[in-house]
Amino acid sequence: MIIVDNFLKVREQEGNPIRVGLFGAGEMAKGLVNQVMRYTPGMEIAVIANRTLSKAQEAYEYTETTAEVCDDLESLQRCMDKGGYAVTTNAELLCEVNGLDILVEATGTIEYAANLIMKAIENRKHVLMFNPEVDATLGPILKVYADKAGVMLSGSDGDQPGVIMNLYRFVKSIGLKPLLCGNIKGLQDYYRNPTTQAGFAAQWHLTPEMVTLFADGTKISIEQACVANATGMGVAKRGMLGYHHNGHIDDMVTMYDVDELEKLGGIVDYVVGPKPGPGVFVYATTDDPKTKHYLNYGKLGEGPLYSFYTPYHLIYFEIPHSIARMVLFNDIIMAPIAGPVVEVITMAKTELKAGQKLDGLGGYTYYGQCENAQTARQENLLPVGLAEGAILKKDLPRDHVITFDDVELPAENLVQRLYKEQLQMFFPEQIKENELA
Repeated sequence: MIIVDNFLKVREQEGNPIRVGLFGAGEMAKGLVNQVMRYTPGMEIAVIANRTLSKAQEAYEYTETTAEVCDDLESLQRCMDKGGYAVTTNAELLCEVNGLDILVEATGTIEYAANLIMKAIENRKHVLMFNPEVDATLGPILKVYADKAGVMLSGSDGDQPGVIMNLYRFVKSIGLKPLLCGNIKGLQDYYRNPTTQAGFAAQWHLTPEMVTLFADGTKISIEQACVANATGMGVAKRGMLGYHHNGHIDDMVTMYDVDELEKLGGIVDYVVGPKPGPGVFVYATTDDPKTKHYLNYGKLGEGPLYSFYTPYHLIYFEIPHSIARMVLFNDIIMAPIAGPVVEVITMAKTELKAGQKLDGLGGYTYYGQCENAQTARQENLLPVGLAEGAILKKDLPRDHVITFDDVELPAENLVQRLYKEQLQMFFPEQIKENELA
Protein backbone atom coordinates (compact mmCIF):
# COMPACT_ATOMS: atom_id res chain seq x y z
CA MET A 1 0.00 0.00 0.00
CA ILE A 2 1.27 3.46 -0.89
CA ILE A 3 3.00 5.24 2.04
CA VAL A 4 2.93 2.16 4.27
CA ASP A 5 5.84 0.56 2.38
CA ASN A 6 8.10 3.57 2.87
CA PHE A 7 7.35 3.84 6.58
CA LEU A 8 8.06 0.13 7.04
CA LYS A 9 11.40 0.55 5.27
CA VAL A 10 12.31 3.23 7.81
CA ARG A 11 11.44 0.87 10.68
CA GLU A 12 13.67 -1.74 9.05
CA GLN A 13 16.56 0.71 8.62
CA GLU A 14 16.26 1.84 12.23
CA GLY A 15 16.30 -1.75 13.48
CA ASN A 16 12.92 -1.14 15.10
CA PRO A 17 10.49 -3.59 13.46
CA ILE A 18 6.82 -3.80 14.38
CA ARG A 19 6.55 -6.83 16.67
CA VAL A 20 3.39 -8.86 16.24
CA GLY A 21 1.80 -11.53 18.41
CA LEU A 22 -0.34 -14.02 16.48
CA PHE A 23 -3.23 -16.12 17.78
CA GLY A 24 -3.70 -19.19 15.59
CA ALA A 25 -1.62 -21.29 13.21
CA GLY A 26 -4.15 -22.42 10.63
CA GLU A 27 -3.74 -22.02 6.89
CA MET A 28 -4.35 -18.25 6.88
CA ALA A 29 -2.12 -17.67 9.89
CA LYS A 30 0.69 -19.69 8.31
CA GLY A 31 0.36 -17.58 5.18
CA LEU A 32 0.62 -14.41 7.27
CA VAL A 33 3.81 -15.66 8.95
CA ASN A 34 5.32 -16.38 5.55
CA GLN A 35 4.28 -12.99 4.19
CA VAL A 36 5.66 -11.03 7.14
CA MET A 37 8.87 -12.97 7.76
CA ARG A 38 9.88 -13.22 4.09
CA TYR A 39 8.40 -10.21 2.34
CA THR A 40 7.54 -7.43 4.79
CA PRO A 41 10.45 -5.22 5.90
CA GLY A 42 10.12 -3.53 9.27
CA MET A 43 7.76 -6.15 10.72
CA GLU A 44 8.14 -9.48 12.52
CA ILE A 45 5.84 -12.16 13.86
CA ALA A 46 7.43 -12.33 17.31
CA VAL A 47 5.31 -15.07 18.87
CA ILE A 48 2.64 -17.54 17.75
CA ALA A 49 0.13 -19.05 20.15
CA ASN A 50 -1.71 -22.18 19.06
CA ARG A 51 -3.38 -25.03 20.91
CA THR A 52 -1.38 -27.51 18.82
CA LEU A 53 2.24 -26.46 19.32
CA SER A 54 3.57 -28.33 16.31
CA LYS A 55 1.49 -26.19 13.93
CA ALA A 56 2.96 -23.00 15.35
CA GLN A 57 6.44 -24.45 14.99
CA GLU A 58 5.72 -25.47 11.38
CA ALA A 59 4.70 -21.92 10.52
CA TYR A 60 8.11 -20.61 11.62
CA GLU A 61 10.05 -23.53 10.17
CA TYR A 62 8.61 -22.85 6.71
CA THR A 63 10.29 -19.43 6.84
CA GLU A 64 13.53 -20.92 8.22
CA THR A 65 13.00 -19.15 11.53
CA THR A 66 13.95 -20.73 14.84
CA ALA A 67 11.52 -20.22 17.69
CA GLU A 68 11.70 -21.04 21.39
CA VAL A 69 8.98 -22.94 23.21
CA CYS A 70 7.78 -20.74 26.08
CA ASP A 71 5.37 -22.18 28.62
CA ASP A 72 5.22 -19.28 31.09
CA LEU A 73 5.33 -15.50 31.14
CA GLU A 74 8.87 -15.31 32.48
CA SER A 75 10.39 -17.37 29.67
CA LEU A 76 8.34 -15.56 27.03
CA GLN A 77 9.38 -12.17 28.38
CA ARG A 78 13.06 -13.17 28.24
CA CYS A 79 12.62 -14.24 24.64
CA MET A 80 10.87 -11.01 23.68
CA ASP A 81 13.44 -8.85 25.49
CA LYS A 82 16.29 -10.31 23.45
CA GLY A 83 14.36 -9.94 20.16
CA GLY A 84 13.77 -13.65 19.70
CA TYR A 85 10.81 -15.64 18.37
CA ALA A 86 8.56 -17.88 20.42
CA VAL A 87 5.75 -20.41 20.23
CA THR A 88 3.37 -21.27 23.03
CA THR A 89 0.14 -23.10 23.76
CA ASN A 90 -0.78 -20.51 26.40
CA ALA A 91 -2.36 -17.81 24.29
CA GLU A 92 -3.11 -15.52 27.23
CA LEU A 93 0.62 -14.95 27.68
CA LEU A 94 0.58 -12.81 24.52
CA CYS A 95 -1.86 -10.48 26.25
CA GLU A 96 0.44 -10.06 29.25
CA VAL A 97 3.97 -9.96 27.79
CA ASN A 98 5.70 -6.64 27.09
CA GLY A 99 7.30 -5.78 23.75
CA LEU A 100 4.48 -6.54 21.30
CA ASP A 101 3.03 -3.68 19.25
CA ILE A 102 -0.18 -5.46 18.28
CA LEU A 103 -1.97 -8.80 18.49
CA VAL A 104 -3.60 -10.50 15.49
CA GLU A 105 -6.54 -12.80 16.16
CA ALA A 106 -6.78 -15.41 13.38
CA THR A 107 -8.28 -18.48 15.03
CA GLY A 108 -11.63 -18.42 13.20
CA THR A 109 -13.39 -19.16 16.50
CA ILE A 110 -15.96 -17.16 18.44
CA GLU A 111 -15.85 -18.28 22.10
CA TYR A 112 -12.07 -18.79 22.20
CA ALA A 113 -11.41 -15.58 20.27
CA ALA A 114 -13.73 -13.51 22.46
CA ASN A 115 -11.86 -14.62 25.56
CA LEU A 116 -8.50 -13.68 24.02
CA ILE A 117 -9.72 -10.32 22.73
CA MET A 118 -11.17 -9.39 26.11
CA LYS A 119 -7.95 -10.45 27.84
CA ALA A 120 -5.93 -8.36 25.36
CA ILE A 121 -8.13 -5.32 25.95
CA GLU A 122 -7.80 -5.73 29.72
CA ASN A 123 -4.02 -5.63 29.25
CA ARG A 124 -4.17 -2.54 26.98
CA LYS A 125 -3.15 -4.38 23.81
CA HIS A 126 -4.26 -3.34 20.31
CA VAL A 127 -6.02 -6.14 18.41
CA LEU A 128 -6.44 -6.73 14.68
CA MET A 129 -9.14 -9.29 13.95
CA PHE A 130 -8.85 -11.55 10.92
CA ASN A 131 -12.02 -13.09 12.26
CA PRO A 132 -15.33 -11.71 10.98
CA GLU A 133 -17.23 -14.41 12.88
CA VAL A 134 -16.50 -12.85 16.26
CA ASP A 135 -16.82 -9.33 14.83
CA ALA A 136 -20.30 -9.95 13.41
CA THR A 137 -21.48 -11.48 16.69
CA LEU A 138 -19.86 -9.26 19.32
CA GLY A 139 -18.07 -6.46 17.47
CA PRO A 140 -20.13 -3.58 18.90
CA ILE A 141 -19.66 -4.54 22.55
CA LEU A 142 -15.99 -5.45 22.05
CA LYS A 143 -15.50 -2.00 20.50
CA VAL A 144 -17.09 -0.43 23.61
CA TYR A 145 -14.58 -2.23 25.82
CA ALA A 146 -11.66 -1.31 23.54
CA ASP A 147 -12.64 2.36 23.51
CA LYS A 148 -12.89 2.42 27.30
CA ALA A 149 -9.43 0.89 27.55
CA GLY A 150 -7.98 3.34 25.02
CA VAL A 151 -6.87 0.63 22.59
CA MET A 152 -7.58 -0.06 18.92
CA LEU A 153 -9.76 -2.94 17.74
CA SER A 154 -10.19 -3.43 14.00
CA GLY A 155 -11.09 -5.81 11.24
CA SER A 156 -8.53 -6.43 8.54
CA ASP A 157 -7.65 -6.05 4.88
CA GLY A 158 -7.55 -9.32 2.96
CA ASP A 159 -11.02 -10.47 3.94
CA GLN A 160 -13.74 -8.88 1.84
CA PRO A 161 -15.14 -6.62 4.59
CA GLY A 162 -11.86 -4.76 5.04
CA VAL A 163 -11.39 -4.43 1.28
CA ILE A 164 -14.94 -3.11 0.95
CA MET A 165 -14.25 -0.56 3.67
CA ASN A 166 -11.12 0.64 1.85
CA LEU A 167 -13.20 1.17 -1.27
CA TYR A 168 -16.03 2.80 0.71
CA ARG A 169 -13.60 5.28 2.25
CA PHE A 170 -12.07 6.07 -1.16
CA VAL A 171 -15.47 6.72 -2.73
CA LYS A 172 -16.45 9.04 0.12
CA SER A 173 -13.09 10.80 -0.10
CA ILE A 174 -13.74 11.89 -3.70
CA GLY A 175 -17.10 13.41 -2.79
CA LEU A 176 -19.54 10.67 -3.76
CA LYS A 177 -22.24 9.11 -1.61
CA PRO A 178 -21.96 5.32 -1.29
CA LEU A 179 -25.36 3.62 -1.55
CA LEU A 180 -24.43 -0.05 -1.90
CA CYS A 181 -21.49 -1.96 -0.45
CA GLY A 182 -21.31 -5.28 -2.24
CA ASN A 183 -19.56 -8.63 -2.28
CA ILE A 184 -19.13 -10.74 -5.45
CA LYS A 185 -19.71 -14.49 -5.15
CA GLY A 186 -19.34 -17.36 -7.58
CA LEU A 187 -21.65 -19.77 -5.73
CA GLN A 188 -24.52 -19.67 -3.26
CA ASP A 189 -26.16 -22.91 -2.12
CA TYR A 190 -27.71 -22.96 1.36
CA TYR A 191 -27.62 -26.74 1.55
CA ARG A 192 -23.92 -27.43 1.05
CA ASN A 193 -22.30 -29.32 3.95
CA PRO A 194 -18.91 -30.75 4.96
CA THR A 195 -19.54 -33.92 2.96
CA THR A 196 -20.30 -32.11 -0.30
CA GLN A 197 -17.32 -29.76 0.21
CA ALA A 198 -14.70 -32.30 1.32
CA GLY A 199 -12.98 -32.60 -2.08
CA PHE A 200 -12.62 -28.87 -2.61
CA ALA A 201 -11.39 -28.45 0.95
CA ALA A 202 -8.67 -31.06 0.47
CA GLN A 203 -7.53 -29.39 -2.77
CA TRP A 204 -6.89 -26.07 -0.99
CA HIS A 205 -5.72 -27.41 2.40
CA LEU A 206 -8.79 -26.03 4.16
CA THR A 207 -11.26 -27.68 6.51
CA PRO A 208 -14.57 -28.91 5.04
CA GLU A 209 -16.39 -26.72 7.57
CA MET A 210 -14.59 -23.59 6.39
CA VAL A 211 -15.38 -24.32 2.75
CA THR A 212 -19.01 -25.06 3.65
CA LEU A 213 -19.18 -21.70 5.41
CA PHE A 214 -18.20 -20.06 2.12
CA ALA A 215 -20.60 -22.08 -0.03
CA ASP A 216 -23.80 -22.03 2.06
CA GLY A 217 -24.01 -18.26 2.32
CA THR A 218 -23.14 -17.98 6.01
CA LYS A 219 -19.70 -16.47 5.48
CA ILE A 220 -20.88 -13.76 3.11
CA SER A 221 -23.69 -12.94 5.56
CA ILE A 222 -21.16 -12.64 8.38
CA GLU A 223 -18.91 -10.45 6.24
CA GLN A 224 -21.71 -8.14 5.13
CA ALA A 225 -22.96 -7.80 8.71
CA CYS A 226 -19.50 -6.50 9.62
CA VAL A 227 -19.69 -3.96 6.78
CA ALA A 228 -23.20 -2.95 7.83
CA ASN A 229 -22.09 -2.32 11.39
CA ALA A 230 -19.11 -0.26 10.15
CA THR A 231 -21.15 1.89 7.74
CA GLY A 232 -24.64 2.07 9.24
CA MET A 233 -26.16 0.47 6.12
CA GLY A 234 -28.82 -2.21 6.52
CA VAL A 235 -30.15 -4.90 4.19
CA ALA A 236 -32.99 -4.43 1.70
CA LYS A 237 -34.60 -7.69 2.82
CA ARG A 238 -33.82 -10.80 4.87
CA GLY A 239 -30.98 -12.67 3.20
CA MET A 240 -30.08 -9.63 1.02
CA LEU A 241 -31.15 -9.20 -2.61
CA GLY A 242 -28.46 -11.50 -4.02
CA TYR A 243 -28.94 -10.80 -7.73
CA HIS A 244 -27.39 -13.18 -10.29
CA HIS A 245 -25.64 -11.83 -13.39
CA ASN A 246 -23.28 -13.31 -15.97
CA GLY A 247 -21.72 -10.07 -17.20
CA HIS A 248 -19.60 -7.43 -15.46
CA ILE A 249 -20.32 -5.74 -12.16
CA ASP A 250 -20.38 -2.36 -13.96
CA ASP A 251 -23.45 -3.51 -15.92
CA MET A 252 -25.51 -4.19 -12.80
CA VAL A 253 -25.99 -0.55 -11.79
CA THR A 254 -29.30 -0.50 -13.69
CA MET A 255 -30.65 -3.35 -11.55
CA TYR A 256 -30.98 -1.10 -8.49
CA ASP A 257 -33.33 1.84 -7.93
CA VAL A 258 -31.25 4.78 -6.72
CA ASP A 259 -34.25 6.40 -5.03
CA GLU A 260 -34.99 3.22 -3.10
CA LEU A 261 -31.34 2.92 -2.06
CA GLU A 262 -31.44 6.54 -0.88
CA LYS A 263 -34.64 5.88 1.05
CA LEU A 264 -33.04 2.89 2.78
CA GLY A 265 -29.94 4.92 3.66
CA GLY A 266 -27.77 2.60 1.58
CA ILE A 267 -27.55 -1.18 1.78
CA VAL A 268 -25.07 -4.00 2.03
CA ASP A 269 -25.63 -6.77 -0.48
CA TYR A 270 -24.01 -9.52 -2.56
CA VAL A 271 -24.23 -10.64 -6.18
CA VAL A 272 -23.57 -14.04 -7.74
CA GLY A 273 -21.73 -14.63 -10.99
CA PRO A 274 -20.47 -11.31 -12.39
CA LYS A 275 -16.89 -10.44 -13.18
CA PRO A 276 -14.50 -9.56 -11.65
CA GLY A 277 -14.78 -12.28 -9.08
CA PRO A 278 -14.11 -12.83 -6.35
CA GLY A 279 -14.05 -9.10 -5.77
CA VAL A 280 -15.95 -6.35 -4.00
CA PHE A 281 -17.76 -3.26 -5.18
CA VAL A 282 -19.36 0.00 -4.09
CA TYR A 283 -22.13 1.77 -5.99
CA ALA A 284 -22.30 5.49 -5.31
CA THR A 285 -24.12 8.61 -6.52
CA THR A 286 -23.72 12.38 -6.69
CA ASP A 287 -25.85 15.45 -7.38
CA ASP A 288 -22.93 17.60 -8.56
CA PRO A 289 -23.14 18.29 -12.34
CA LYS A 290 -19.39 18.79 -12.68
CA THR A 291 -18.68 15.55 -10.83
CA LYS A 292 -21.16 13.74 -13.10
CA HIS A 293 -19.52 15.24 -16.18
CA TYR A 294 -16.03 14.05 -15.28
CA LEU A 295 -17.16 10.65 -14.07
CA ASN A 296 -18.68 10.20 -17.52
CA TYR A 297 -15.44 11.47 -19.08
CA GLY A 298 -13.62 8.87 -16.97
CA LYS A 299 -15.79 6.13 -18.54
CA LEU A 300 -17.93 5.49 -15.45
CA GLY A 301 -21.12 6.33 -17.32
CA GLU A 302 -23.90 8.85 -16.87
CA GLY A 303 -25.18 7.64 -13.52
CA PRO A 304 -27.15 7.99 -11.38
CA LEU A 305 -25.21 5.04 -9.91
CA TYR A 306 -21.48 4.75 -10.48
CA SER A 307 -19.57 1.50 -10.08
CA PHE A 308 -16.28 1.18 -8.20
CA TYR A 309 -14.73 -2.21 -7.62
CA THR A 310 -11.65 -4.04 -6.42
CA PRO A 311 -11.19 -7.22 -8.48
CA TYR A 312 -9.63 -9.32 -5.72
CA HIS A 313 -9.13 -9.83 -2.03
CA LEU A 314 -5.77 -11.34 -1.21
CA ILE A 315 -6.40 -12.87 2.22
CA TYR A 316 -3.19 -12.99 4.28
CA PHE A 317 -1.13 -11.02 1.74
CA GLU A 318 -2.91 -7.84 2.80
CA ILE A 319 -2.93 -8.31 6.58
CA PRO A 320 0.53 -6.71 7.02
CA HIS A 321 -0.89 -3.50 5.51
CA SER A 322 -3.56 -3.46 8.21
CA ILE A 323 -1.01 -4.09 10.94
CA ALA A 324 1.13 -1.22 9.68
CA ARG A 325 -1.82 1.17 9.32
CA MET A 326 -2.83 0.57 12.92
CA VAL A 327 0.63 0.67 14.50
CA LEU A 328 2.11 3.48 12.41
CA PHE A 329 -0.94 5.69 11.83
CA ASN A 330 -3.58 4.68 14.42
CA ASP A 331 -5.82 3.93 11.45
CA ILE A 332 -8.81 1.65 12.00
CA ILE A 333 -9.60 -0.42 8.92
CA MET A 334 -13.06 -1.52 10.03
CA ALA A 335 -15.01 -1.29 13.28
CA PRO A 336 -18.66 -0.87 14.33
CA ILE A 337 -19.71 2.76 14.50
CA ALA A 338 -22.34 2.07 17.18
CA GLY A 339 -24.66 -0.84 17.95
CA PRO A 340 -25.57 -3.72 15.65
CA VAL A 341 -27.16 -2.66 12.36
CA VAL A 342 -27.35 -6.15 10.83
CA GLU A 343 -27.22 -9.53 12.57
CA VAL A 344 -26.70 -12.97 11.07
CA ILE A 345 -29.65 -15.15 12.01
CA THR A 346 -29.89 -18.94 12.09
CA MET A 347 -31.83 -20.88 9.43
CA ALA A 348 -32.49 -24.62 9.45
CA LYS A 349 -30.37 -26.24 6.72
CA THR A 350 -32.33 -29.47 6.90
CA GLU A 351 -35.36 -30.80 8.75
CA LEU A 352 -34.50 -30.61 12.45
CA LYS A 353 -35.96 -32.70 15.25
CA ALA A 354 -36.72 -31.88 18.88
CA GLY A 355 -33.74 -32.81 21.05
CA GLN A 356 -31.25 -32.38 18.20
CA LYS A 357 -28.09 -30.42 19.01
CA LEU A 358 -26.98 -27.75 16.55
CA ASP A 359 -23.44 -28.20 15.27
CA GLY A 360 -20.91 -25.47 14.46
CA LEU A 361 -20.62 -22.94 11.65
CA GLY A 362 -20.21 -24.58 8.26
CA GLY A 363 -21.86 -27.77 9.47
CA TYR A 364 -24.93 -29.84 8.66
CA THR A 365 -27.74 -28.24 10.67
CA TYR A 366 -27.99 -24.52 9.85
CA TYR A 367 -26.89 -21.64 7.65
CA GLY A 368 -26.81 -17.92 8.32
CA GLN A 369 -28.64 -15.02 6.69
CA CYS A 370 -28.46 -11.26 7.20
CA GLU A 371 -31.36 -9.50 8.87
CA ASN A 372 -31.67 -5.93 10.08
CA ALA A 373 -30.86 -5.94 13.79
CA GLN A 374 -34.06 -4.16 14.82
CA THR A 375 -36.14 -6.86 13.11
CA ALA A 376 -33.97 -9.65 14.51
CA ARG A 377 -34.49 -8.39 18.03
CA GLN A 378 -38.22 -7.73 17.60
CA GLU A 379 -38.64 -11.34 16.42
CA ASN A 380 -36.23 -12.78 19.02
CA LEU A 381 -34.10 -14.49 16.34
CA LEU A 382 -31.10 -16.61 17.27
CA PRO A 383 -27.73 -15.29 15.97
CA VAL A 384 -25.51 -17.90 14.32
CA GLY A 385 -22.72 -16.91 16.68
CA LEU A 386 -24.71 -18.34 19.59
CA ALA A 387 -26.19 -21.38 17.81
CA GLU A 388 -23.49 -24.02 18.35
CA GLY A 389 -24.49 -26.51 21.01
CA ALA A 390 -28.08 -25.29 21.31
CA ILE A 391 -30.70 -28.04 21.60
CA LEU A 392 -33.97 -27.88 19.67
CA LYS A 393 -37.14 -27.82 21.78
CA LYS A 394 -39.37 -28.77 18.83
CA ASP A 395 -39.30 -30.03 15.26
CA LEU A 396 -38.49 -27.42 12.60
CA PRO A 397 -38.75 -27.69 8.80
CA ARG A 398 -35.91 -26.85 6.44
CA ASP A 399 -35.36 -23.10 5.89
CA HIS A 400 -37.25 -22.22 9.08
CA VAL A 401 -35.76 -19.28 10.97
CA ILE A 402 -34.70 -20.35 14.46
CA THR A 403 -35.59 -18.18 17.46
CA PHE A 404 -34.35 -18.14 21.04
CA ASP A 405 -37.72 -19.67 21.96
CA ASP A 406 -36.98 -22.70 19.77
CA VAL A 407 -33.80 -23.75 21.59
CA GLU A 408 -32.22 -24.40 24.91
CA LEU A 409 -28.80 -22.78 24.94
CA PRO A 410 -25.71 -24.53 26.31
CA ALA A 411 -24.31 -23.54 29.69
CA GLU A 412 -23.65 -19.81 29.95
CA ASN A 413 -20.34 -18.72 28.47
CA LEU A 414 -18.53 -15.47 27.71
CA VAL A 415 -20.12 -15.09 24.27
CA GLN A 416 -23.60 -15.28 25.78
CA ARG A 417 -22.69 -12.81 28.53
CA LEU A 418 -21.19 -10.32 26.08
CA TYR A 419 -24.09 -10.67 23.68
CA LYS A 420 -26.55 -10.04 26.52
CA GLU A 421 -24.57 -6.96 27.50
CA GLN A 422 -24.66 -5.83 23.86
CA LEU A 423 -28.44 -6.17 23.85
CA GLN A 424 -28.80 -4.31 27.12
CA MET A 425 -26.68 -1.45 25.80
CA PHE A 426 -28.11 -1.08 22.31
CA PHE A 427 -31.60 -2.71 22.41
CA PRO A 428 -32.78 -2.38 26.02
CA GLU A 429 -36.43 -1.98 25.03
CA GLN A 430 -36.40 -5.17 22.93
CA ILE A 431 -34.89 -7.70 25.27
CA LYS A 432 -37.42 -10.51 25.47
CA GLU A 433 -37.82 -13.35 27.86
CA ASN A 434 -35.38 -15.98 26.66
CA GLU A 435 -32.36 -17.88 27.89
CA LEU A 436 -30.32 -14.66 27.86
CA ALA A 437 -32.80 -12.51 29.76
